[in-house]
Amino acid sequence: MTKHIGIVACSAEGASLCYRTICTEGPELLGRYAHPEVTMHTFSLAEYMRCIEAGDWESVAHLMLASVNKVAETGAQLAICPDNTCHQAFDLVAPRSPIPWLHIAEEVALEAKRRGYRRLGILGTRFLMDGPVYATKLEAVGIEHLVPEAEERSRLDGIIFDELVCGRFTSESRAYFAQIIGRLKERGCDGVVLGCTEIPLLVTEESSPLPVLDSTRLLARAALREAVKIT
Repeated sequence: MTKHIGIVACSAEGASLCYRTICTEGPELLGRYAHPEVTMHTFSLAEYMRCIEAGDWESVAHLMLASVNKVAETGAQLAICPDNTCHQAFDLVAPRSPIPWLHIAEEVALEAKRRGYRRLGILGTRFLMDGPVYATKLEAVGIEHLVPEAEERSRLDGIIFDELVCGRFTSESRAYFAQIIGRLKERGCDGVVLGCTEIPLLVTEESSPLPVLDSTRLLARAALREAVKIT
């Protein structure tokens, strides 16, 4: 028996990548074509964005709780949210949830520690880069972090919301991300967190000047391990 995974989705591209990873990598653990049962629910991204742009994390938590209640009603036993920015509301969600959660930044931090990184660059939305989600989890495992400069953060945020969440992936934007990662390398980073779940669809290990920590796939793999109880 495996645990039924509930995906609390926010934006489509990141949630789709997370779902596909669970389904395509499940056979490595469970056998041909096999993966745990998965249920996904999402409200409109517009509803989330109204709350996020207002800094209303209690309302973000309300949406996440409504979603997790829906997937729990279908039988989900474990919840994940393939959206880094929404994790700013995580501490308002987890204690009120009917089922346990995995935290995306915690899974990234554990993998970073396992790989021996000492200072990570953080890429994501402006809310994520300016917020506490990765700072707290990386500090807990003794890893330093840096974010791009203010002007760079603004352009990255624009690319994410104007292009990536809409399924647009351009060579120009890929080159800009590589440029920013190169600057983080110059500032002493030994790895970079792809801290928006759409970024791995644009930036790959091959195109990055630094080793990458793909938050989307790391969360999906952690959910798989938890679902099948493989450590």
